[in-house]
Amino acid sequence: MEDSKKFILWFDQISYKDVPLVGGKNASLGEMYSKLFPKGINIPYGFAVTAEAYKFFIKENRLDNIIKDTLVGLNTHDIVDLQRRGKRIRSLILNAKMPKELEEEIRKAYERLEEVYKREGVDVAVRSSATAEDLPDASFAGQQETYLNVMGTKKVIMAVQRCFASLFTDRAISYREDKGFDHFSVYLSVAVQKMVRSDMASSGVIFTLDTESGFRDVVYITGSWGLGEYVVQGKVNPDEFYVFKPTLKLGYRPIVTKRLGSKDIKLVYGASPNQPLREVKTSKDERMRFVLSDDEILTLAKWAILIEEHYGRPMDIEWAKDGDGVRVGSGQLFIVQARPETVHAVKTQKYYEIYKLKGEGKVICTGKSVGSKIGQGKGRVILDVSGIGEFQEGEVLVTEMTDPDWEPIMKKASAIVTDRGGRTCHAAIVSRELGIPCIVGTEVATELIRTGQDLTIDCSQGEEGRVLEGLIPYEVERIDFENLPETQTQIMMNIGIPEQAFAQAQIPNDGVGLARIEFIIGSHIGIHPLALIYFEDLKKKAEKDKKLKRIVNLIEEKTYGYENKADFFVDKLAQGIGTIGAAFYPKDVIVRLSDFKSNEYANLLGGYLFEPMENNPMIGWRGASRYYDPRFEPAFALECKALKKVRDEMGLTNVKVMIPFCRTVEEGKKVIEVMEKYGLKQGENGLEIYVMCEIPSNVILAEEFAEIFDGFSIGSNDLTQLALGLDRDSELVAHIYDERNLAVKKLVKEVIEVAKRKGKKIGICGQAPSDFPDFAEFLVECGIDSISLTPDTVVKTKLLVAEKEKALKR
Repeated sequence: MEDSKKFILWFDQISYKDVPLVGGKNASLGEMYSKLFPKGINIPYGFAVTAEAYKFFIKENRLDNIIKDTLVGLNTHDIVDLQRRGKRIRSLILNAKMPKELEEEIRKAYERLEEVYKREGVDVAVRSSATAEDLPDASFAGQQETYLNVMGTKKVIMAVQRCFASLFTDRAISYREDKGFDHFSVYLSVAVQKMVRSDMASSGVIFTLDTESGFRDVVYITGSWGLGEYVVQGKVNPDEFYVFKPTLKLGYRPIVTKRLGSKDIKLVYGASPNQPLREVKTSKDERMRFVLSDDEILTLAKWAILIEEHYGRPMDIEWAKDGDGVRVGSGQLFIVQARPETVHAVKTQKYYEIYKLKGEGKVICTGKSVGSKIGQGKGRVILDVSGIGEFQEGEVLVTEMTDPDWEPIMKKASAIVTDRGGRTCHAAIVSRELGIPCIVGTEVATELIRTGQDLTIDCSQGEEGRVLEGLIPYEVERIDFENLPETQTQIMMNIGIPEQAFAQAQIPNDGVGLARIEFIIGSHIGIHPLALIYFEDLKKKAEKDKKLKRIVNLIEEKTYGYENKADFFVDKLAQGIGTIGAAFYPKDVIVRLSDFKSNEYANLLGGYLFEPMENNPMIGWRGASRYYDPRFEPAFALECKALKKVRDEMGLTNVKVMIPFCRTVEEGKKVIEVMEKYGLKQGENGLEIYVMCEIPSNVILAEEFAEIFDGFSIGSNDLTQLALGLDRDSELVAHIYDERNLAVKKLVKEVIEVAKRKGKKIGICGQAPSDFPDFAEFLVECGIDSISLTPDTVVKTKLLVAEKEKALKR
């Protein structure tokens, strides 16, 4: 008889040197049990049926040569042939006899597990893990089977045999063939561990990086109700959480993202051993509620960091919450599986892209280009926001103009074309943040383009963008930026969409010169802050007002679980700002306070109840004038509370604050006083407060403004508009709008000189340096401290600035 120690290894006997015996993730469980369980990580106990046991099974049943012969001449691209051969091999293994020696060892191990948990027929998970003796870094994750809620000796032995057979699933065979792995250098071990009753609670997956961008400084947690298989398989839309590692280690509570999943179904225990699992629908309360509390999120994140540090590499981990008291009592969290993360390697964007057309097409119309990319797709003409439900992902959005109500479909568009607007209109700003091509101010696009028409949107030719008929071939040239030159002038970014921050932060940068919060308020919150503050009053009034009743119902649904509705605004805003702050940490992230105009605020849910009708909202009740006004101060207090939470609770003290549209020095003083009233005291814990320089009065009284603020950020969009006395959104006068106008440049030069003289920081966050290289050169000549740009122009502007700085030193 074979040495039984080679057939069975208990978790507290396993170390990582046992990989050849028990497979990557089973070795990880054993290693964690012996090394990390003492550090406070809960891991359900169990044993591994080793790869030696698998080899013994194959040998005793004389299956080696039969399996080899079955695989001779296999073409994995012939799906029918692959399925036929895979099915034959699995049938051979399933119909083979479990050797008595091995059967006896599994029986003894299971009986010992029954004794440990003092439960006859103890429920266990039976998990496969493949190992390649000579290929320790190969990833075989997800190719073999797992069986849950297995009870009784016979069923456990049967599940182990089914795991053996799963080494030859069609996907596993194909993977090994395509990668050139010998099928007989890969073996299988099986972990048998006590089930965590997550069917009565929740479970999910943890990655110790952001799986989309490869950003390493976050723990990404997903979770849903019931057993974890549905999360792993992608059958449910789970809740998502991001926790920022660096400040978590310092003792803060940096949950920077909490995103509610739909969680429509869950997998639970079945009614009998013959039906071990069943699918049920979740309740409305479960769908509307997060599966984890903040404390639980932070606990899992801390455990994930310990596991990652132990193995010295990013990890893919499965967790479960017990609803039945596996160890001490109900509600405990457990780690049930861990393996090295090998699919989503850390991605760093090491290149800059230049788009070039390889042919020409008929020009349908032209306008002002936004960005420098080329996009393609079928056109979709939508004249009113009520029609956005017709839009399909990947289409080109063609409309008159956009506002925040359009943003849900703008994220799905391959490109955007508008009749109206200039380079700083809503469509232009949002498309830059999304990184998609956009052409604005065409005047005739909605008349000339048909829905369903193939289009190429060309923004690669400079300031004029062209809408071309057909799908014109194009190429993308990549310029490496690993060895970009250093510049004395800081090159920062303009950021507005938190979901893109982790990826954008990997472009070489010196921080964020403008973090816009309007997208967070418009898309993540969508409710006027005063409607949340005075929600109880609105509920009473809604009894006699049908329109208001509908609004109240929508607010209740969006803020489900919040007793104080205003807390919803604070949490969502803090998470959005926190995500951006975390992405660029420890570099400065300068957050501009809300700068919606009254008409834009009115578009938020319940907004019409609190906003005035203004003839010219562009120069009306906006920016600083709102913050100290008794009618809006309670709403502004929520912004202050969100920023305080980001800095004090999340530990993101790299976040600074900037006040927009501050017309007078007295206004500035009032706003600073109001901020202090709500916990944001200038200078405390390194808090700096900047002012936007976007009104001529900011330049004329720059010395006085410098006395109360820590620095300036030039908003060239509004400064140009107000210096030249025109509406920047009007295509009728758009040809006059030019930041390079001598009047604008004189104002810019003057304020830079004052800031330098007063020892204050000064940068620019307007669109001009992104669009006009000569304007960027002008700023360098003036000695500006920083230039903040849209992400797609950072690299080329940095190269330009480096050359200009070099020339000035000659």
